[in-house]
Amino acid sequence: MFRNAEELVTFAENEGISISEVMIRQEMEHHERSKEDIMAQMERNLAVMEKAVERGIKEQVKSVSGLTGGDGKKLFEYIQKNNTISGPFILEAVAKAMATNEVNAAMGTICATPTAGSAGVVPGTLFAVKDKLNPTREQMVRFLFTSGAFGFIVANNASISGAAGGCQAEVGSATGMAAAAIVEMAGGTPRQSSQAMAMALKGMLGLVCDPVAGLVEVPCVKRNAFGASNAMVAADMALAGIESRIPCDEVIDAMYRIGETMPFTLRETGEGGLAATPTGRKYQEKIFGSSKKKV
Repeated sequence: MFRNAEELVTFAENEGISISEVMIRQEMEHHERSKEDIMAQMERNLAVMEKAVERGIKEQVKSVSGLTGGDGKKLFEYIQKNNTISGPFILEAVAKAMATNEVNAAMGTICATPTAGSAGVVPGTLFAVKDKLNPTREQMVRFLFTSGAFGFIVANNASISGAAGGCQAEVGSATGMAAAAIVEMAGGTPRQSSQAMAMALKGMLGLVCDPVAGLVEVPCVKRNAFGASNAMVAADMALAGIESRIPCDEVIDAMYRIGETMPFTLRETGEGGLAATPTGRKYQEKIFGSSKKKV
């Protein structure tokens, strides 16, 4: 039904339907299942996300390594007690994104959106805008279909793998997906969703994947935080009528090409970037012992 962002937007415009509806129809056609079945499956994904967010902001989750845990809860509590600098709305998305990713690091149940390492951005933003836009449950489910449509495009035209394209392919893709979905939920047009995706992803181009000790924890959790804030800003820019000078599909292609030229040490190997700092090396030795190959 669509292979790239321009085809997705054009189809939605010609049919007079939302991007989420296009994605739902594609899923029905591809899987030969009813709309009710497709919606019910996504509702189950939504429930998993909701539980992960709630757990992360209410419980003191901690990863096995001890590198991450509790920061989402700490930030959420800070929002309630202080006159924040960034404002409670964006910070709530940040806190919930971190909380979700901390649950992932603690071996909890999450939905990979599009990957486990970037699983916080979409639910983090969704459950923040929920309190502002007061969507129905169906609209929340549709949020996930909209984000999924753009994730589908990235996965089929570039990559969502940190090992293949760096963290731009994971948190970067998740950031664009979330931005596009926020726009639709806020009443924006399909083309504005595409613009939001382009602007959000542009802000993440070149982001390397350099997990400390090879674990999806540091700096992954905090990168989800910044991805969430980036998505919120990109959505507002698109809703204001601001457009990306570089079309969405070209931004995605640029991300792919950047990933292709990115050094091996900066693609999820734990051999470069933050992982290769003195402190990063110390954490690796502490967690895995001296027998672990040093970076």
